[in-house]
Amino acid sequence: MSNAVLNSRNRYQPNVSQFLALCGRNYMHIQRWLTLEPSEGKQWRVTGEFGQLDVCLLENTKYTQLVQISRCVGNHELVTTPKVSVRIYHDAKLAEVLTSQQIYQLRPVYDYPNIHMHHRDEKYQVNAFLEELLRIDNLTKFIS
Repeated sequence: MSNAVLNSRNRYQPNVSQFLALCGRNYMHIQRWLTLEPSEGKQWRVTGEFGQLDVCLLENTKYTQLVQISRCVGNHELVTTPKVSVRIYHDAKLAEVLTSQQIYQLRPVYDYPNIHMHHRDEKYQVNAFLEELLRIDNLTKFIS
């Protein structure tokens, strides 16, 4: 558990600086292809050497945006399309996952074990998954 500290009572404490660094990297990935003309409901596709992302702008405010990002994996019965809702904080230059797959509200820390089998650091892991999802290549291209 490199991104957390366990104290003497074995209680999970998230490493906030690592989490913020991860959210900052995600923000930088997203900024490369975020549209310059934001309007709610706008959809576009970003393509790269290793795949493509489908993006929909769900909400647009002065300092934040909410986007839904999915990555097409083809028509496979056993593989579901990865999909996340991401809040982009332009004033703080951070991008954080709000929802992912069947998790509709991510808590900062989960007790372990729990009934849903979430990891203690589920929020960090979902944001790390976003970083992997955004890596479609080194130079992405915008397709409207």
